[in-house]
Amino acid sequence: MKRLFDILLSAMALIIFCIPMLIISIWIKLDSSGPIIFKQKRSGKDKEIFEIYKFRTMRIDTPNVSTELLGNPTAYITKSGHFLRKTSLDELPQLFNILKGDMSIVGPRPALYNQYNLIEMRDKVNVNSIRPGLTGYAQIMGRDAISDIEKVLHDQYYTTNQSLLFDIKIIWATFFSVIKSEGVRMK
Repeated sequence: MKRLFDILLSAMALIIFCIPMLIISIWIKLDSSGPIIFKQKRSGKDKEIFEIYKFRTMRIDTPNVSTELLGNPTAYITKSGHFLRKTSLDELPQLFNILKGDMSIVGPRPALYNQYNLIEMRDKVNVNSIRPGLTGYAQIMGRDAISDIEKVLHDQYYTTNQSLLFDIKIIWATFFSVIKSEGVRMK
């Protein structure tokens, strides 16, 4: 049932957002050199590595590490990237990851393939056994503003309490969180 929900919702979202995604693509291309889509290795269900898709928000010479390890990430963020990150529109290409089956609409955010401590913490509480999500319980409980330990606890809670109703509540809360730009780390 969850997979069917993911396919239907992501397909509908792609139809709704196809024009905005085209406009964003043109903006990124005009704003800076490099590809429109950024691909990055992430840890998925059962720790399978997959490539996540995002609109590129940083210069092409940015080191491939998590944002908090960049020191001064704003030095790498493009003009379009600042807006895309603040509004979470950079995440829209992940709708294709959902259609492919790499991700779900709701689940724990996929860890970078080299975030070994986070992956190990998730392993201990069975979080890696489910598909990662475009949004998740940890996202609405603090996103970038909470520690990895807190994220894992929220992800564990979600893993053990999954339901369609819980997913709908998380999607609804995500909508309001994105509008307010809550928990988004820009620097």
